[in-house]
Amino acid sequence: MIQTSRIQTLCEAPPRNEADYVLYWMQQSQRAVFNPALEIAVEEANARDLPVLVGFGLTARYPEANARHYAFLLQGLQDVASRLAERGIGFVVRLGEPPDVALELSRRGAIVVCDRGYLKPQVAWRRTLAIAAEVRVLQVEGDAVVPVEVASTKHEFAARTIRPKIQRRMDEFIEPLEPRPLRRRWAGPTPAGLSLRETAPVLQALGVDNAVPPVKRFTGGYGEARRRLDAFLEDGFSRYGAQRGKPEAAAASHMSPYLHYGHISPVEIALAVRAAAHAQSEDRTSYLEELIVRRELAINHVAFEPAYDSYAAVPEWARKTLAAHALDPRPHLYTPDEFEAGATHDRYWNAAMLEMRATGYMHNHLRMYWGKKVLEWSARPEQAFETLLRLNNRWFLDGRDANSFMNVGWIFGLHDRPWGPQPVFGTVRSMGRNTFRKFDADAYVRVVEALAAHEGHSGRLAAGAV
Repeated sequence: MIQTSRIQTLCEAPPRNEADYVLYWMQQSQRAVFNPALEIAVEEANARDLPVLVGFGLTARYPEANARHYAFLLQGLQDVASRLAERGIGFVVRLGEPPDVALELSRRGAIVVCDRGYLKPQVAWRRTLAIAAEVRVLQVEGDAVVPVEVASTKHEFAARTIRPKIQRRMDEFIEPLEPRPLRRRWAGPTPAGLSLRETAPVLQALGVDNAVPPVKRFTGGYGEARRRLDAFLEDGFSRYGAQRGKPEAAAASHMSPYLHYGHISPVEIALAVRAAAHAQSEDRTSYLEELIVRRELAINHVAFEPAYDSYAAVPEWARKTLAAHALDPRPHLYTPDEFEAGATHDRYWNAAMLEMRATGYMHNHLRMYWGKKVLEWSARPEQAFETLLRLNNRWFLDGRDANSFMNVGWIFGLHDRPWGPQPVFGTVRSMGRNTFRKFDADAYVRVVEALAAHEGHSGRLAAGAV
């Protein structure tokens, strides 16, 4: 079922009586499976005896996007194209600003259905279409388990404040979603658009930054996301509760890039986790906490904090204590370029940076240490914030996400509380040598070196002190 609280009317204009199709403007939910926006479009089309056209606007101007991000995105769109064709749904990808593409395609549409994004560019795109559209526009929220305003109508202080609100409502939203039968299949040619047979020509046409290349470790698309999820539930999930904090233990699901691009539904993941045979209640509880509570705390943050992408989003108490300690002597100082190159004295920090640069991923436990050390080894906290956000959004496949902005903010005290005072950090939480007593750091280095070699990065990390 599709809950009515997932649906918002962005434009009240009446449907168009003389139309060729119902348009689903796809941007955030880049999948043809378990996609409530797509199924609402099918329902609207069936009610009018029309086919469905799915349109996607591919812009080269999305902030900080590069060849790594676009290659993964295009792989996902290839998956979408094949699955939509099987259902008899038209699909067109056009180069241009997404709302402009949607507006042009809407001129022959009876109604427009779109999915929901939470970041500033995504919100602005939908607002632009809603103002200019001449037909009704429905927005369907499919990439949060509990719709954001259902969970809370304000900026939440921490996980402990949003958790009970989400847990009270989440069962009503963790429901299967069956594909609707389509009365009228797409017939004839689709509107002109880009060919997705090969990604290289599209990347060339986009003219994006090639200094951050695609990776071999992750392939985009629903099919690959589901394969990884099934493999995780069969193996790593049974160790998740006990070993999820150990980067070398292979107990992570690696779903974050796929969730970021909407290649898989968080509701589908939650249903699979609940049904998994090889797990204890601790594993399920721990995983659903990360998938739903923590992830939707991040969505709440970007939805209700206008300054989420700047240092101003750091809580006032944290900014004050960091300012009071801004001139404290640093044990080490590095420039943003030295951080990006992984050229610090710390072998384990350098390994984390290498994993990020080479594969587009870093284990969550290392992300916390990685971020705290950038704060400790930067001349000013504001500079550290800028460095972290830039590296995060440039190199991570799941960068430029609500989680990205929340996680960087957490390094500086967001969603946290004051701790005992220390140099540099003041009362903001720090992380130090004890981090590496919780897992086998040398094993992690070996794993990273092997992953980097597979990506074509030669050489071994030099030995160094922590």
